[in-house]
Amino acid sequence: MATCETCGNDYDKAFTVVMGDRRGVFDSFECAANAMAPVCAHCGCRILGHGVEDESRIFCCANCARMAGHERLVDRV
Repeated sequence: MATCETCGNDYDKAFTVVMGDRRGVFDSFECAANAMAPVCAHCGCRILGHGVEDESRIFCCANCARMAGHERLVDRV
């Protein structure tokens, strides 16, 4: 069994997520997303989809990017 890094649950079905040089062990996708998903630079929500990027910042959508002054970003369609 392994212990979830987010909630501390000792779980026999825990799994490992690797993202670049980051690695974590979790008991659910919710805990994995809470620990590893990027956060929108404008509204603070967890970005579980593609998001949009400008310079070194990531946003959940083009609207949040525009609200933060990044006019040229558009959502993927």
